[in-house]
Amino acid sequence: MNPDKPKDHLIYIGFLVLIAWLPLPLGSNRPWAEAIMEIWAFSLMFLWLIAFMRYQVQTSEPYQKAAPVIGLFLLWLGWILLQIIPLPPVWVASLSPTAFDLHSLMNSTDLMTLSLDLYATVAGWFKSLAYILIFILSLLLIHSRRRLRQLAYVVIYSGLFQAVYGSLMTLSGLGYGFFIQNPAALNVATGTFINRNHFAGYLVMALSVGIGMMIASLNTESDYTAKQRLRYYLKLILSTKLRLRLYLAMMVIALVLTHSRMGNTSFFVSLMIAGGLGLILSKHATRGTIVLLISLIAIDVFIVGTWFGLEKVVERIEETRLVKETRDEVDIYVYQQWKDYKWTGSGLGSFYSVFPKYRKEDVDGFYDHTHNDYLEFASDTGVIGVVLLGSIVAMSIYAALVAQYRRRDPLMRGISFAAIMSICAMLIHSTVDFNLQIPANAATFMLILSMAWISYGFRNKVKNKQGKQ
Repeated sequence: MNPDKPKDHLIYIGFLVLIAWLPLPLGSNRPWAEAIMEIWAFSLMFLWLIAFMRYQVQTSEPYQKAAPVIGLFLLWLGWILLQIIPLPPVWVASLSPTAFDLHSLMNSTDLMTLSLDLYATVAGWFKSLAYILIFILSLLLIHSRRRLRQLAYVVIYSGLFQAVYGSLMTLSGLGYGFFIQNPAALNVATGTFINRNHFAGYLVMALSVGIGMMIASLNTESDYTAKQRLRYYLKLILSTKLRLRLYLAMMVIALVLTHSRMGNTSFFVSLMIAGGLGLILSKHATRGTIVLLISLIAIDVFIVGTWFGLEKVVERIEETRLVKETRDEVDIYVYQQWKDYKWTGSGLGSFYSVFPKYRKEDVDGFYDHTHNDYLEFASDTGVIGVVLLGSIVAMSIYAALVAQYRRRDPLMRGISFAAIMSICAMLIHSTVDFNLQIPANAATFMLILSMAWISYGFRNKVKNKQGKQ
């Protein structure tokens, strides 16, 4: 190994490859793909710990700043573990009377679990551990500006590949996903995902990172003369910024081709929210930032949308009627389900096993997830689980907002902008879909949360024990 390279270089490369791999195999939404993700994340963490014990690597400042959130993640793992561990019947009767009644109906007088689907909850615990390790690895491995840029561009290039592939499969009529034909891809873009809404959710996160990097590349000077501005814009045309802008346009085209109502809505609404907050909080906002945000909305809506069918998305929104949708009925029944397991939940991942007891004849089809992440997490993990997850997201977005306000470094401001926009988009989209139940999207969202803490806690350093920074 090159002595000038950090000792964790190979681990870092493996981490980048993992991030790029996750969306490819159907969004990693298959048991075998989930197993690959888990083994990959566990192995990377194991290798880093070995290097740490050999004093070859050290913890980073963002990792130390994020200690409270890591503590909440550990509490989450402990809580899900409590759902799995067999408990005395009197404990279960006290914590979850409905679960106790169901166990009793099965003549179970021995130890009982809070989870009503033990296998699914165990699988959910391992997935949660993999997601948390991705969050932690990002904080530990991204200890230089160069690595932060590389990580951001891995997400951008992954989104670009998905956008180009998904658009070609739809426009050509081939309709292939990940080595299999996906009938849904004949009419709308799905990339290598099965569901267009989950594809849209992934694209929005990639777009958020791309817009953040565009903002990071803007010149912070605002007192240009007319001649200097002309020179700046000519240089812009010949620079990598133009290529990045083209990448964003291609991803927006694919987003429009998904015809995902909330995917497109969450993108534009989160862009306006993050843009407004950025202009209010940033002490270094320039005319270029304002021009960029306006151009993103104007060009993408009025030019890209006109050619690639934004009007179809608008028509879907306008034509949406509650009588045509069953999601609202499902949400009502899931709310009833949650009330029976209010505090402790029925077990992470147990929704599809428990929901049939609550669904009525007006709900057709099979539902392995409810189209609302908030309700599914509430019914599966109870108030306790929702409070833990909500606190993690709230603390992360607060860290990004503080970075947006305090940081002078354009890269950190751009990354914090990306985190704010992506978190807002996911919070909006999660009201009508289950993006956070798809491993690729959930893992990428964890990466976004880590970016919030990196933008908050990262400090430039000279050469240290980890090598060149």
